[in-house]
Amino acid sequence: MHPNASFQNKKSQLFIVLSSIVVANALLAELLGVKIFSLETLLGVAPAQIPLLNGMKLDFNLTAGVVLWPVVFITSDIINEYFGKAGVKRVSWLTVILILYAFLAITIITALPSAAFWLDLNNQDTAGRPFDMDFAFNGIFRQGLGIIIGSVSAFLLSQFLDASVFQYLRKFTGPKMIWLRATGSTLVSQILDSFVVLFIAFFVFGNWDLKMVLSVSIINYIYKFIMAIALTPLLYLAHSLIDRYLGKEEAQALEAEAVLET
Repeated sequence: MHPNASFQNKKSQLFIVLSSIVVANALLAELLGVKIFSLETLLGVAPAQIPLLNGMKLDFNLTAGVVLWPVVFITSDIINEYFGKAGVKRVSWLTVILILYAFLAITIITALPSAAFWLDLNNQDTAGRPFDMDFAFNGIFRQGLGIIIGSVSAFLLSQFLDASVFQYLRKFTGPKMIWLRATGSTLVSQILDSFVVLFIAFFVFGNWDLKMVLSVSIINYIYKFIMAIALTPLLYLAHSLIDRYLGKEEAQALEAEAVLET
């Protein structure tokens, strides 16, 4: 343990902040991931219709959760850099527990009977078309068992794989080339995450065919691949800010300790 009490306090605060970022974004991504959005429509362009084998064509349809997942895996890499695989595992288990708690809370809340006046006040959209507010509320927040199992399984597997690949690459790069171990570990782990969650949630437990699962999974992975590279400067910015916060020598000592804890 470092003898400096001020350093220990900063170390604890840093871990809490980084963990909170992971938990908050992972939880939001899980809740929002039920929506599939069209990137082409967002950009105002025609569907890509990229041809693949067996007549499969890819459009840029992504789960809404992927918008936030880059924040999760970048922050996880920063945790790995300073707190090792043990730190990533602690955060990952905490995240899963809180995700399961959120789904349990949602299940209980959506089962509560709605007040009649609330339904009457919210029974039309802005165009005056009638709709069932209770059904809409439950449809948005309540997710099936398959989605929960798929998302939690994929999250844990990808986080543990990412942490292992990150430290494996660190043996060759040392403290330098953070971009290589961060990007490399993300590109490997997100293959697992992108395919496992959709396969379990929508093929095993849902009604998607395999082509649809592969189509959305591939597009999700392409997006994560691009974001992992595009957000690399943020890794260096975060590294610089943390080094300044902890102190250069203290930060280097923490990184060395992180390697020993793997």
